[in-house]
Amino acid sequence: MSSNADIQAKIDEIEAEMARTQKNKATNYHLGTLKAKIAKLKSELLNGPGGKSSGSKDAGRGFDVSKSGDTRVGLVGFPSVGKSTLLTTLTGTASEAAAYEFTTLTCIPGTMNYRGARIQVLDLPGIIEGAADGKGRGRQVISTARTCNMILIVLDSAKPVTHKKLIESELFNFGIRINQKPPNVKYTQGQAGGVSYQEVCLQTKGMNSEVAKMVLKEYRVSCCEVILREDITVDQFIDVIEGNRTYMPVLYVMNKIDQLTIEELDILDSLENYVPISSQHKWNLEELMEEVWNRCEMLRVYTKPKGSSPDYDEPVILHAHQPTIEQFCNRLHRSLIDSFAYAWVWGKSAKHQPQRCGKEHVLEDEDIVQIVKKAGGA
Repeated sequence: MSSNADIQAKIDEIEAEMARTQKNKATNYHLGTLKAKIAKLKSELLNGPGGKSSGSKDAGRGFDVSKSGDTRVGLVGFPSVGKSTLLTTLTGTASEAAAYEFTTLTCIPGTMNYRGARIQVLDLPGIIEGAADGKGRGRQVISTARTCNMILIVLDSAKPVTHKKLIESELFNFGIRINQKPPNVKYTQGQAGGVSYQEVCLQTKGMNSEVAKMVLKEYRVSCCEVILREDITVDQFIDVIEGNRTYMPVLYVMNKIDQLTIEELDILDSLENYVPISSQHKWNLEELMEEVWNRCEMLRVYTKPKGSSPDYDEPVILHAHQPTIEQFCNRLHRSLIDSFAYAWVWGKSAKHQPQRCGKEHVLEDEDIVQIVKKAGGA
């Protein structure tokens, strides 16, 4: 069995070969082969021999923190960037903060209420370069981050922006794809028939039939159906084959802006997906929570029992783009949809107040819903 050092040496060797290879149409096939080999080796490095199909005992084990609330948000960053102070400011949960690094050594959860939603915030220990390879409990930190609905990468705005790139690299190496959607690719393995490859749209980023078959060969897949429904890269195709990637919204929280000049703030303003804050002085926290709400695609739906007023105190929080009444029922109880007859809906999604709707009706924020069960339904 190859040791981690041997695997890392192979990865370094292939990366060096990629760096020497010129990028053009003639080398697409060769570069695709090298990328597939690196992805397979990294998977083996993280999950043990056999990659995704095997897995070591602690490969994906994070901190033992029970999930609570409607949404889970993880604070990720280097040591001493203000994560503990931000947790205390948002939730009131005491998390030790000090002027030295590695103050937080385990995951500390806290809960805050925002627009009726209970949001669990996790203060994760500071990660260091090489975290995805297991340095500084990095695998535990990133494994726990994968269980979140959203990651807040907390950065010290007075420190180099290169810290942002380093954290992105660690998350990428652990299979987290930042602010991306899963590629629109159909991939189905079969028992016979060879490789069926189709392109629904023009591929301009390096994908073609030869590259696809080469990647599949590297993963020892000889029978499958592949349909590319969007223009993708070879890396995205490898992610589809791996099948264990996490696609997650990420927001860059630039903390300690009280230490910056106006000119430095203007430079920060050129960054995408970022919010400037000062957790110590409680500056701009409302915009931060507004961004979390929008990027997690949260919306509130109020329940209305028959003959009673709507329950405005505890809304049902849905995470979806254009959620339906069926999703609302499943959020309440999985068996509710079986006895569902129709629903009365008040709010922005209703054409008139109230409107009788079926389970396919799309809800909007702050709608009021009354479920009517089938005759004889419990």
